[in-house]
Amino acid sequence: MVHALFNQIAPRYDLLNRLLSFGQDQFWRRKVVDYLPERSDLRVLDIATGTADLALMMVQKSRQVTHVTGVDMAVQMLRLGQDKIEKAGFSACIELQPGDAHKLAFQDDSFDVVTVAFGLRNMPRRDQALSEMMRVLRPGGRLIILEFSMPKNPLIRGLYLLYFRYVLPRIGGFISGDYEAYRYLNQSVETFSSREIDHMTAHRLCFGVATIYVADKLA
Repeated sequence: MVHALFNQIAPRYDLLNRLLSFGQDQFWRRKVVDYLPERSDLRVLDIATGTADLALMMVQKSRQVTHVTGVDMAVQMLRLGQDKIEKAGFSACIELQPGDAHKLAFQDDSFDVVTVAFGLRNMPRRDQALSEMMRVLRPGGRLIILEFSMPKNPLIRGLYLLYFRYVLPRIGGFISGDYEAYRYLNQSVETFSSREIDHMTAHRLCFGVATIYVADKLA
C-alpha cells in the first residue's frame, strides 16, 4: 500500500518536500553527510531512496563517497530519481534499482555505509529491515537513519502537531491531488516508535522535528 501511495504522488514529491518543510528537508539530508565515516572510497547503500535526493547529496557534498546504490519499492519514484541523476551527470556513480528493505538482494558485508532517510517508519517489519541493513554492512561500517520525530518541548510539539494534522495534509493534498497520501504522512509520524533504534546514538535537529540515528557495526 505504501509504495503504491508514493508512486501516486511521485510527480509532485520533491516540490512538496521543499514546500512543506520550508526547505529544511535538504538541510537535514546535508547533515546526514556530516555523519559519514571519515574514510575514503565509501560504497553506500541508500534504502528507500525515493527520487534519489540523499544519494545525490552524498556524491555532491562528499569526496569520500565513490558509489551509491539506491533501492526503493516505488518504481515511479526511481524513474524520477534516474532522470535527476542523469541530468546532474552522476550516472557513473549512482545506481538505482527496485528493492525491498526487508529482503535486500545483496551479499553480507557489501557496503561501508547504509542510509535511510524518512523511510524507516514506512517499513511494517522494522526489526527485520534493520537486521538486513546490518547484514549488508561491512564490519566497521555505519548505519545512518534520518527520520521525523516528536519534539520534547510541549509548546514546539503542540505547534508541530497543529501543522502536521491540519495544515500539511490540506496543502499537500491540494497540490498533489492525493489527500490520503498526506493524511498518511502525519499519521505515520505520530505513530512511529523509535524503540527499535533506541540503542543508536541520536542527534536531534530543529528542536527535535527530525533526528539522525547513527550506529557502527562491530569490526
